[in-house]
Amino acid sequence: MFNFDTTYLDLPDRCYARLEPTPVARPELIAFNLDLARELGVDPDDWSADALATMFSGNAMPAGATPLAMAYAGHQFGSFVPQLGDGRALLLGEVVDRAGRRRDIQLKGAGITPFSRGGDGRAALGPVLREYLLSEAMHALGIPTTRALAAVLTGEPVMRDTALPGAVLTRVAASHVRVGTFQYFAARRDTEALQRLADHVIARHYPAAARAEAPSVALVEAVVDAQARLVARWLEVGFIHGVMNTDNMSVAGETIDYGPCAFMDAYAPGTVFSSIDRRGRYAYMNQPPIAAWNLARFAETLLPLVDADPEAAVARLTEVVSGFAGRFEHHWLAGMRAKLGLGTGRAEDAALVQGFLDLLQAAAADYTLSFRALCDAVEEPAAATEGELHRLLGDTPGYADWLEQWRARLDGEPRSGRGRATAMRAVNPLFIPRNHLVEGALAAALERSDFAPFERLLTVLGRPFDAQPDAADLAAAPPPSDTPYRTFCGT
Repeated sequence: MFNFDTTYLDLPDRCYARLEPTPVARPELIAFNLDLARELGVDPDDWSADALATMFSGNAMPAGATPLAMAYAGHQFGSFVPQLGDGRALLLGEVVDRAGRRRDIQLKGAGITPFSRGGDGRAALGPVLREYLLSEAMHALGIPTTRALAAVLTGEPVMRDTALPGAVLTRVAASHVRVGTFQYFAARRDTEALQRLADHVIARHYPAAARAEAPSVALVEAVVDAQARLVARWLEVGFIHGVMNTDNMSVAGETIDYGPCAFMDAYAPGTVFSSIDRRGRYAYMNQPPIAAWNLARFAETLLPLVDADPEAAVARLTEVVSGFAGRFEHHWLAGMRAKLGLGTGRAEDAALVQGFLDLLQAAAADYTLSFRALCDAVEEPAAATEGELHRLLGDTPGYADWLEQWRARLDGEPRSGRGRATAMRAVNPLFIPRNHLVEGALAAALERSDFAPFERLLTVLGRPFDAQPDAADLAAAPPPSDTPYRTFCGT
């Protein structure tokens, strides 16, 4: 099925543990990503649903697979845990896809590993379907992310607060190396493994760093910029990761580990959904500074590779990590300009963006629908006083003044109203995985074995920027509720 070429095996064997998945009772394929399979060089017509279920449950290994659990550590809510690792996931191997990109194939929920720390090594159906939906939605939004290739029911229950259907997710990633992977070896003062790991990441993700005067410094610079771009994109679409621990930050710059994540409905910078984030450490607007904090932890692991003089190494990498704020602001402002229909940059744009966000916050307006309504107001000016934008914000103090400033700023832009609206609709989604829709799809699957809502939502989210009249109900804001929405980690 796959032409595996697993370079991670070239690292010292203390970087991982080799083992086979734990077989499951009755594997049943419930979702398979045909487009992604073809990208990976797999012809789905060559495989029956039963064969795919057997393979992607871990009951049979593809030829050439070398399953392994990766070792890593991590800061969890600010507290360092020196050994975490893949407690329920196995990397089957790496493949070079049809576009020449090297990608990991991993089974999540494949059984107990040496890093399970007393856990059962399994995954429940709900979290598997959530990650499938959310990761594919993020991909369709153009945001770097791991992908979902397959979801398989195991025919066995897993025990959480109650018995739940078990499932296995097949995840595809640029790689599964995390900040916590480096922390694992730094905590053990294993400089040799750190150097080998750094060389591996540079060769795989940032080959230009190998030609730099100081490759380890260049690696940190590259990861800082990748994370600044990524987190900026999260904020642009209202995404909240929910658990930005260092073991959940990919050095490849992809969104990884969709646990208690969610999308914001009404704009509120302090929004927190995760039930375990009781102090709001990973709230929506806290994500940029937390990313910078995580990157500082990453830089610390590479100090021995930068300079024999610890003070000199700290000074050099502190300068690099300190650049995150400026890089994030640059990427975020560029994205927000595009959302407002601005193709050029001016000094006053940051204030214009913030002014619109202040209006959204004051009105408790829906973030996604408000930006989408701006597209209509560009094409049809009357929409700002009669249409959806006016309905959302028209009674908010300062709206008319902001509208005047925005229109004056647009007057200096080269594109026409229709061309500008088209460009804006290409960056302002109409469809996001709204929390009540995701929960409804999961409930149908868990309670009634009805996967139709999941499949419909997945299909619509695959075209988030396109008007889909037959799916208007999936674009609407959620009904009012007195119950705060909460997400759960699922482990």
